[in-house]
Amino acid sequence: MSARVEKIYTALDIGSSKITAMIAGRMDDGKLAVLGTGQRASTGVKRGYIADTEKTELDVRDAVEQAERIAGTNIDDVWVSFSAGGLTSMLTSVETELGGHRIEQDDIDHLLDAGRKSIDPQGKMVLHAQPALYTLDGLNGVKKPKGLHADRLGVDIHVILADGSPVRNIDMSVRGAHLNVRSIVASPISAGTACLSREERELGVALVELGAEVTNISLFAGDMLVGLQTLPYGAADITDDIASSFGMRRAQAERIKCFYGSATTSPRDNHDVINIDAETKTEETDEEGRITRSQLIAVIRQRLDHLMGEIGQSLKELGFTGPVGRQVVLTGGGAELKGIADYAQSALGQTVRVGRPVGLSALPEAHSGPAFAGLAGLVLYAAEEPVDLRSLSPGYQPVHKYAGSAVIGRLMSAIRGNF
Repeated sequence: MSARVEKIYTALDIGSSKITAMIAGRMDDGKLAVLGTGQRASTGVKRGYIADTEKTELDVRDAVEQAERIAGTNIDDVWVSFSAGGLTSMLTSVETELGGHRIEQDDIDHLLDAGRKSIDPQGKMVLHAQPALYTLDGLNGVKKPKGLHADRLGVDIHVILADGSPVRNIDMSVRGAHLNVRSIVASPISAGTACLSREERELGVALVELGAEVTNISLFAGDMLVGLQTLPYGAADITDDIASSFGMRRAQAERIKCFYGSATTSPRDNHDVINIDAETKTEETDEEGRITRSQLIAVIRQRLDHLMGEIGQSLKELGFTGPVGRQVVLTGGGAELKGIADYAQSALGQTVRVGRPVGLSALPEAHSGPAFAGLAGLVLYAAEEPVDLRSLSPGYQPVHKYAGSAVIGRLMSAIRGNF
């Protein structure tokens, strides 16, 4: 007897090069299975920001409709990624005196409510505000304090802030495609959920998302995202360099990069010849419109040298230094370039691997690479149904409008279910 779908989750990843949708179901056997996927070229997004709402609405609708046809179901609610600049991460801590009595649920509720009120959005929008770990009389790392005795109970709250306008534009574009936005999730959170193990997130790991036009560098430690930076560069810049250097269209440059490009060199590169259309001949090509693979790799490496230099500087600013063996995980579409892990390992002086999504059954092979880690991670993150303490204070401008009392009720119910 085949497994039955108990609950459906839909993820929508709005990127600069493509918009992808994934419908997955929680099966009665406990597994999370992919039911359908959809993909369309992104024509209204630049550097992670919505530049044309109408085009984005159409692309979103097409991608979701394709996923619905394959899944054989219609959906209303979606979890949406956000990868543009302006993301910042911080920790806020609150503590309360208990006088040594046994910790009850009311104590935890009051502590989390105080933590919610203590969040200073600094003029930005609160994208995530999640309780991380508790402290008992100075002892860190407590996950379930209920039932224990303590004089002081504290909690660390992980907060991710974002510029308000870009988030609202994404929300507006998705709703314009007749979909309800269940939540907007920072892409480092979703990508980390898909391709980092819990042990990696606890011990310390850097996640580098090489997107088309944006690169996010995020640092995880203690099972939390503790720092992140965004660079306005990506794999599409490599494509543009190839198109400019050899006088070809972007689409052709992208194909050549995917089929022949590499981040590492070999002795054969001077002898491997790539044929290019006659109309694209430039000073760099011969009279028959051909280039060598070494010429192509030289263009790729020039851009990669700059990008890896910026990534290395960001890792230093985030404090990712120390013992040899600290790991960097590359994901995103740019991580599909041949030899990128070996090149990055040499350039950064750290152990590097390519991160691919895990944890989903029936994942199509075409969507199992690093370019789709964020999409798969959105589904995994949604299935975890995480507790979120996003404030409804005047300084916070939520994407979703709820009645205040209803939010508190749902919040407390969610907390009780998690502890």
